[in-house]
Amino acid sequence: MMNKAYCTAAVTVAMAICLFGLEQTQAATPQQFAHDVDLEAAGVSTDKIADMDALLQSFVNDKKVSCVVGFVAKDGQVVYNKAFGWKDIENQTPATTDDYYVLFSQTKAIVSVAFLTLVERGLVNVDDPVSKYFPEIPDQVVTKVHEDGSYETRPVVAPMTFAHLLSHSSGLNAGLVGQIRRIERQQAGSPPRVGGQMPGNSPSGQHSGGGNRDSKYLKDEMLPLTKYPLGFDPGTEWSYHISTNMLGYMIERISGKPLREYVKQTVLEPLGMDDTDWYYEPDALRRFVKPYRVSDGRLELASTIYSEGTVSKEQTYCEGAIGLNGPIEDYAKFCQMLLNKGEFNGCRILKPETVKLMTTVNRLPKRNAGGDGFQFGLGFELYNEQKKPVPEVSNSAFAWGGMMGTQYIVDPEHDLIALFYINMYNNEPVYPAFLSKAYRMFDE
Repeated sequence: MMNKAYCTAAVTVAMAICLFGLEQTQAATPQQFAHDVDLEAAGVSTDKIADMDALLQSFVNDKKVSCVVGFVAKDGQVVYNKAFGWKDIENQTPATTDDYYVLFSQTKAIVSVAFLTLVERGLVNVDDPVSKYFPEIPDQVVTKVHEDGSYETRPVVAPMTFAHLLSHSSGLNAGLVGQIRRIERQQAGSPPRVGGQMPGNSPSGQHSGGGNRDSKYLKDEMLPLTKYPLGFDPGTEWSYHISTNMLGYMIERISGKPLREYVKQTVLEPLGMDDTDWYYEPDALRRFVKPYRVSDGRLELASTIYSEGTVSKEQTYCEGAIGLNGPIEDYAKFCQMLLNKGEFNGCRILKPETVKLMTTVNRLPKRNAGGDGFQFGLGFELYNEQKKPVPEVSNSAFAWGGMMGTQYIVDPEHDLIALFYINMYNNEPVYPAFLSKAYRMFDE
């Protein structure tokens, strides 16, 4: 739990940021969501709302999901915000729009934005070599791994930069490095990884980054990575996940603050994302949606280790790639801030040119592990004519999501944000049907 001194300091910083934002705010930019919306004036018919209701309810009826919540806002006007199904099937607790979801990789965009605030403060540049701030970062690429675990390397063609971390093209823990580490674990008699993570649950919540699930601090997982070479030359491939953990650690090194403290002060608190966090008091556990999986056509309760980890007494470990949790409207505030080119709630988080840099410039080669034509900026997938979730999405849109079915999209051309939350292991691809209807709500 945060102490009183920290809370006071955090509020002071948040107020200072907001006051700066108010001076920069344009009157036409929505600073709060409008919930009491005249749907007819917004160009949304009641029939289209009923169609969306029927679609989301059908997901529940067909046992594709245990519960689902959809949120759609255009020009800051919330035209849809409804939940269907059961937060807890066994106890028949209905889902609500205020429920908490484990957001997994939706954490990455928030941490990326937090890093960009350091750039705007002049403390770092996205094109700076990471070694300038972390000399131990690898500068070799693995070329061959022998059966005994020894390996051969060569120097990198170009050094890793922060842009590579932001775009998951750093080469950290990628390619043949996985083979090196598997041999090491076998030689040490360690248990195999399950789904990329160590079995069991750490006392401090979610771990995915460096190999030690009992790490107390992010540095305990990031520092061991430096003994391995890179899996490829930075910028030449896409290897998802670990880069944002290193980015989170670099936030700590550059800002001098714990990741959680810095993210809360610079992003969450200024935007009024009061329910979004890595950790909570124990009574918050009742607000989490329970996770389920489909087995033989039935929904069965799945592991709750991720939500239970958020109320751990040992609240020290926070990583940049996963770990945040919260309700759908909290994250919608973050999306609206991006749609507003960096401001919301009377607070400027980033400059418009920084948001543009994050969301328009593709950082990957045309052919990459994300698929031919897959594009990624500094924290988000970028859409184009070749690769879109549904045809209605514009070329200016950007998006991402989380492992258990949480998804969001920000579409500047349509002045639209849409979020879709479920909490399912091995979930079915139901999001595109929702997204298509979200766009079609506004058809002439």
